[in-house]
Amino acid sequence: MMAADWPPRFVPIPAGRFLMGSEAGQDDERPVHEVDVDAFECAVYPVTQEQYSQFLAATGHTTPREWPDAITAADLPVTGVSWLDAQAYCRWRAAGGDQVRLPTEAEWERAARGGLPGATYPWGETIPEWVPEAGRGPRPGPWPVTIGEPNGFGVFGIGANIHEWCADWHAGDYYAHSPARNPQGPPSGVRRASRGGAWRHAITVSRCAQRSKIDPAFRYTDYGFRLVRAAAPASFPGT
Repeated sequence: MMAADWPPRFVPIPAGRFLMGSEAGQDDERPVHEVDVDAFECAVYPVTQEQYSQFLAATGHTTPREWPDAITAADLPVTGVSWLDAQAYCRWRAAGGDQVRLPTEAEWERAARGGLPGATYPWGETIPEWVPEAGRGPRPGPWPVTIGEPNGFGVFGIGANIHEWCADWHAGDYYAHSPARNPQGPPSGVRRASRGGAWRHAITVSRCAQRSKIDPAFRYTDYGFRLVRAAAPASFPGT
């Protein structure tokens, strides 16, 4: 078993402007629009089973769907968790002093694009050779979070393997009137937004702009999450 990445490592995502959405995708990916996102930090990997087991042991929280009797691989992503479960995990971590949260859709897409303007996938225009079965699924389960190479921001696996919960409510017409700076999603809704491909799909990798959404209480077998947090304060010589 690999040593768990605990606490998880984060990489800085610089403040910047990017074109969010896709004219070639689903209706809810349009219109393409400029978005400014403040700097933040993104977890290198999604939350793993072993990391989540620490939360379960400490809190007695309900286990995910199809939770294994024993953790056999420290680097498999936790799946079968609802949006509500992910929020409970974030609150537990925050109570311990680590102010983590779920990313907004804008932050997720900013991190996924890896500094490549307009790229289809987090790594460019093609699915990388390291993606298991060249991105063809369905697979019997998720692959380890450590497989592959990072995108331009140093983030592993984003856009592939599992759906990742986002903080926002989802609305199909939100892009038509969302704010240009740090959009947070609509104030209310029925389904929460998620991003990324999933091992249960015919194609296990998603485009950077592709959106999905489900009921925040549902625990699907291919749903997990990745953490973000505020950017570390700048340090200056002599401070």
